[in-house]
Amino acid sequence: MGVVQNPRPSPIAGTWYPGTEQALRRSVDEYLSAVLPTSVQGEIKAITVPHAGHHYSGKVAAHAYRSVQGMPIHTVAVVSPMHQYHPGRLITTAHDAYVTPLGMVPVNHELISQLDQIVQISIKEGLTPVPRDQEHSLEIQLPFLQRVFQEGFDLVPIMLRDQSPSVARILADALLKTLPEGTLLVASSDLSHFFPESEAKQLDDAVLEAINGFSPEDLYRVEADSRGFACGLGAIATILWTARGLGADKVAILDRATSGDVTGDLSSVVGYASAVIYKSQ
Repeated sequence: MGVVQNPRPSPIAGTWYPGTEQALRRSVDEYLSAVLPTSVQGEIKAITVPHAGHHYSGKVAAHAYRSVQGMPIHTVAVVSPMHQYHPGRLITTAHDAYVTPLGMVPVNHELISQLDQIVQISIKEGLTPVPRDQEHSLEIQLPFLQRVFQEGFDLVPIMLRDQSPSVARILADALLKTLPEGTLLVASSDLSHFFPESEAKQLDDAVLEAINGFSPEDLYRVEADSRGFACGLGAIATILWTARGLGADKVAILDRATSGDVTGDLSSVVGYASAVIYKSQ
């Protein structure tokens, strides 16, 4: 890709995941090798994955990434929440590449520009480019993507500050009109936060039922009724709507867990799950 003039340095390497190339490669490969590839009868269009530190949610995420390992993917669109404040409803990076200890991931600004133009028609506001953002929920996916697509890929990074259904639908429509063949859609989201384990599982059950039913509409109803929560609800809904437009009609929940499975503390946990969204044969 030539010399990158303004790469985004990682704010989380060495804390949220290992900080050296050798340790990170070994760690991610161990997660991937510990799970079997998913046998779905169809063409995978998208995955949903958690975004805690790899120590907590890497095992769950690995199920989804193992399912797409080796696919002929050239572009990856990662949609995540934006946990920090920035003006704008839809955020992207101002950099030409993301940096992890495994190397650089080039950003496809041509596709981002096309998305920006389409989104502006609907909400009079495009994708706001932000330099040196501190968002972990998007970057945490990159080492897994770098290991399962070792020949390289272009990245379309989108972070949602506005996760409303109207914005999610508009973004999904823009993605459908923009993304080329050979694109993988990735939704980054954890589930419930800081409930006791037994309550967290009930809340997560409701969210996963909506995802498994391929219903972004039900996802929003679950949240509105306080029956379940996901910090990247809008990201999941966006990817479901986009995948539906690409012909996907099935979802398979691959794995789920909570932080309590790692820490042993069941008094206050965070929920995690991974899934594949595919077009059945």
